[in-house]
Amino acid sequence: MQNADYDAIIVGAGPAGATATLYARRSGLRVLLLDRSDFPRDKTCGDALSGKTVDVLKDLGLIDQVRLLPGAPISRIIFGSPDGSELVINLNTSELNQIPEGFVIRREVFDRFMFDQAIEAAADVKTGFSVTDLVIEDGFVRGVKGRQAGSPDVQTHRAPIVLGADGFNSIVARKTGLYSHDPSHMVVALRQYFQDVGGLTDQIELHFIDEVIPGYFWIFPLEDGKANVGIGMLHKAIKKQGTDLKQALANAIASPRFRDRFKDARPLEDPVGWNLPVGSKHYPAVGDGFMLLGDAAGLIDPFTGEGIGNALYSARYAIETAAAALQADDFSAGFLARYDKALWKAIGPELRISSQLQKIGRWRWLLNFVIARAARKKRLGNLIAGMIANEVPRDQLANPLFYLRLLFS
Repeated sequence: MQNADYDAIIVGAGPAGATATLYARRSGLRVLLLDRSDFPRDKTCGDALSGKTVDVLKDLGLIDQVRLLPGAPISRIIFGSPDGSELVINLNTSELNQIPEGFVIRREVFDRFMFDQAIEAAADVKTGFSVTDLVIEDGFVRGVKGRQAGSPDVQTHRAPIVLGADGFNSIVARKTGLYSHDPSHMVVALRQYFQDVGGLTDQIELHFIDEVIPGYFWIFPLEDGKANVGIGMLHKAIKKQGTDLKQALANAIASPRFRDRFKDARPLEDPVGWNLPVGSKHYPAVGDGFMLLGDAAGLIDPFTGEGIGNALYSARYAIETAAAALQADDFSAGFLARYDKALWKAIGPELRISSQLQKIGRWRWLLNFVIARAARKKRLGNLIAGMIANEVPRDQLANPLFYLRLLFS
């Protein structure tokens, strides 16, 4: 492409965009990184960093620095059933060979850290820059147009590839006609930070309780006695049931099961909601001259609601494809489709199984049975731990025969 300012433009400097910038430097690409916000900035999220995220951070040589960020290391996972049974998985004493470590770090902290690394890797960075349109020539995306905060002037930046890493309401997805809001594949979540919730240690908790079925209530520890507390439910179910999420969260906190833990707790904010496009649907993610990453591509795990790990994976595969496209001088949708193919080969099976597990989570009796059984059966607990660690295929947990074996074992 002639008259290009950069090899690629990355719209959005969150974890996906920052990671793409770091991989771009490794591939020798000159990129412009844009974000409408200034950093640090809050991002509504569960704040959990999974083993998949840790794998990418290790690959980028950042994990030792991340361990020093304010937050909470995680060595246990608790699954709670509607009838009060709990499965506790101790990641340090599992019989499995290796369980990836995890962390809970506020997005304000983690995103600022990743952004700071990206500043050093990008050719140029502009924050407070709102992309308002795309440069489209001969049907190809050739750059972006936008305004710097405080200025009425429209700026144009050109590159043969634009990466949309700008979240579920992506301007890149909307301007290319790929954005779709499908309540059947959208989770709505509510987060509220608290101080001094009782019983916090080194565990993350996912409770499948009556107040939020189909969905779950989470309690994640943070630094200095803080906690990330929230609920997530399928948008379609919320509409069907007429659920008030704020009231559902309040009901969960005030329930007999949790009220003692919150008796001395102090809310640090009002509940904040956001939309999660989940990977129970394979959204189109490429077109002539562009690719979508992370939440813009609908890559959030349908069962756990975790999205950072898949966002970082998408960044790695997108840059591999961008480098190949520049080498081949081919920026067509047909060529860029190798990104989508490679990404879904890596994460698609897990997303498909998680979609089935999300459906299973709608059945109260099945949640009660499986969690209670796993709490009593060490072998089953290790099997679920293996699922979390990706050492045991999730299809074992989604296969109906698995539950029949539980019934008669």
